[in-house]
This record gives sequence, structure tokens and C-alpha cells, in this order.
Amino acid sequence: MTVTRMTQAVPLDQDTPDIVLGVDTHKDVHVAAVVTTAGAFVESRSFPTTADGYEQLLDWAQTLGHLSRAGVECTGSYGAALSRYLHSQGITVFEVNQPDKATRRRRGKSDIIDAEAAARAVITGRATATAKASDGPVEMLRLFKMAKASATKSRAQAINQLKAVLVATDPELRDSLAGLSNPKLIRACAGLDSSAPGTVGATTHTLKLLARRIQHLTEEIEDLSTRITDVITQHNPQLLECYGVGPDTAATLLIAAGDNPERLRSEASFAALCGVSPVEASSGKTQRRRLNRGGNRQANSALYTVVLARLRWDTRTRSYVDRRVSEGKTRREALRCLKRYVAREIHRLITLASAGPHTRLLAA
Repeated sequence: MTVTRMTQAVPLDQDTPDIVLGVDTHKDVHVAAVVTTAGAFVESRSFPTTADGYEQLLDWAQTLGHLSRAGVECTGSYGAALSRYLHSQGITVFEVNQPDKATRRRRGKSDIIDAEAAARAVITGRATATAKASDGPVEMLRLFKMAKASATKSRAQAINQLKAVLVATDPELRDSLAGLSNPKLIRACAGLDSSAPGTVGATTHTLKLLARRIQHLTEEIEDLSTRITDVITQHNPQLLECYGVGPDTAATLLIAAGDNPERLRSEASFAALCGVSPVEASSGKTQRRRLNRGGNRQANSALYTVVLARLRWDTRTRSYVDRRVSEGKTRREALRCLKRYVAREIHRLITLASAGPHTRLLAA
């Protein structure tokens, strides 16, 4: 289906114009719009979310002018596959936020309007964040972490359910399992005889199923933990050598940076991404900064974990906190300062790993 706004469409000049592609992404169909760098709307068309559809979208856009930039909505979900394809074809992809409510009230809402707005966001410079490449080891880590988090949550639920069943079960069975640690309790429940009739048999069968589910989920978690460690060891081993950084913490921080960390222009950009950069809150004679509540909260939590580990075991970190507290800062403010310093250190390690051997040699 092709939808073109003829009132605003412009004929192409003999010289190929520079154009920008905007895409409003959906599950089954992507709506694309092309706008010249001068701001003239050219054409809009929809394409299926298939490999052939992505090729057709790019071929169509390139027939309308010289294409080097694209603004895509939802590059981490519906637009992820399209972003990867465009990136592989040498197109710089920018992540575009959906239009705010004020703009939608003024202009209305349609897929074509959103696609055009995505292109104009790139042209005007409102969209400055380069989309994650999602085509390398960091994408592998993201998938492993997602599966591990799901398995960990399910295992915790299964353990709670097993213990809840034990609370209300027959006293004789409950007493036979009392005092066991979680691993021993799960092994004992997995070997229960569920052949008894009535509620006793139903209870033992349920305990047996829950215990075996817990064992299976534990195996999944251990396998995923090994895979996460292997990926980090292969592609960024120096991150694991950083004091207080473990495999899960390293994976979270790498996922925040993406497979193309060069998209972050500086360590300050990485700090802002992690929500550890202070936000100005000054007015008149009052000069102050407040806590940054934005950014990637998982990455922020990972930095906090690193700080807590260093605060417990590293004497230099404890001395720093004591000094900042003596200067009038609260303990929380001192920890926020530490998170900012850790973000700078992590950014350096991530960017060095993505750089070439010559760059790493010079940095060393």
C-alpha cells in the first residue's frame, strides 16, 4: 500500500537530493516516509516486517534520493530488526522518541504523520542518539540476561510455592522435611513417592513437580551464567578485572552501551545514559545539582553494586567516602560521586575493548 500526500510532495530535481528516512514501526507493518534535508515531504509507503520488506523499503527510499540517515522509532523492539538491516547497509540509524502529547494534539495522530516526524527529528537535530547496532556479542549478552532473569524469577516463585504447600500439608510429611536447607529440601521433594491416594498423593505430587521444576530452572541459570561469563571473557576480559565488577554487572553495563559504544560521544554521555550525571537545579542565588532519576536504571543499579563492593573491601573507597562526609556531604551524595567515577572507569574499559589493537596500545 502506498500513501502519498500530493499537496506536500515535491518532484525530484535532476540532481539527486539528499533525503532522510523516517519509520513508524509496528509488529506486522512498518510505515516509512521520506523527507528531503530541505524539509520537503516526498512520499510515504508501508512495508511488511519481513526480510523482503526491509529490502523493498531501502530500495524504494534510495530511488527517491541520496539516503545516509534514518530515524526509526522503537529501535529496541519493533524496529530492532529493521535498524540492524539498515545499519548493515551503511545507513546511520537514529533512535527517535514518539511525538509528545502536545504535538499530537496539534497535528493529530497517524502512522504517516509519525513516520514524517521521525525523519524531521533527524533533520532538525532533535534525534541525536545513534541506535544500538544489536548485532554482536552485547546482543548475545542481552538475550542471555533476559532468559536468566526470567528463570531466576520463576525459580523464586517455585520455591515460595513449594514452601507454601509444605506449610499446609500433613504434619507427618512436614516434620520429615523440617530443618532441611533449600538444596536438600528440593532434592528430598523431588524424590517423594506420589502414589498415595487422596490429598496426600496430590500434595506429594505437587511438591515433586515443583522441586523438579526448581532443579531444571537451576540448571538453566547455571548454564546461562556460564555463557554470559564466556562471552564477556572472550570480548571484554578487562572489564571482569575491574574491582567489584562481576559477570552480571559487566553484562548489564555492556548492554547499556550496546554493540557500538562509539555512539556515546564521551564518558559524560555514558554517565548520563546510566543516570549518574548530576542535573542542574539552580535558581537565582541558589546553585545546586540534584539527583538524576533518568537514564538506564539497570545500569545505575549495576554501578551501585560496584560501589557497594568497593566500599566493603577497598580501603581507598572507604577513605574517599569518609573525606567527602567530613566536607559536609551526606553518605548518599558521596556514593553518587563514586558512581560517577566508576562510570568513567567503565566507559574507558568498554571503549578500549571496541577500539582496534593500535588504539589499545596507545592507551596503555
